[in-house]
Amino acid sequence: MLDDLDRRLLRQLQSDPELGTAALAEAAGTTPAVCSRRLARMRDRGILRGQEAVIDWHRLGYAVHVSLRFTLDKTHTNAFDVFIREARKVPEVLEIQTFLGGVDVRLAMIARDMAHYQHLYRSRILTLPHIADIEALVHVASIKDEEALPL
Repeated sequence: MLDDLDRRLLRQLQSDPELGTAALAEAAGTTPAVCSRRLARMRDRGILRGQEAVIDWHRLGYAVHVSLRFTLDKTHTNAFDVFIREARKVPEVLEIQTFLGGVDVRLAMIARDMAHYQHLYRSRILTLPHIADIEALVHVASIKDEEALPL
């Protein structure tokens, strides 16, 4: 699937995503033309999905990060779809994950402070449809927050 050059390119992008094509090619030991073709091929194959800005939401005044774990009332045939559709509408929800097992859905959410979280919890979270059970876990610290793959 990936050869050594593809892996070198991806490693370089992971360590410095702002590198231009010429600098990336030099760091990976290839030419800019080959680099461009390889990146385009990896984008076409869905391996390289894009580049994004990583914003530190703490610096924007969001001090509370909560994981909310939901068990849904699955007696409703479309409980997952309806719940997820409504959860997507909450701007402070950063991530939605679904699971098999005791927990059906996990939301990662941010708030400015505990008062803001309480407001969001009461007005937006508890009003989501088909909730059978909910557990809130307030994050204390991130020990490892790494997206880089061991290529």
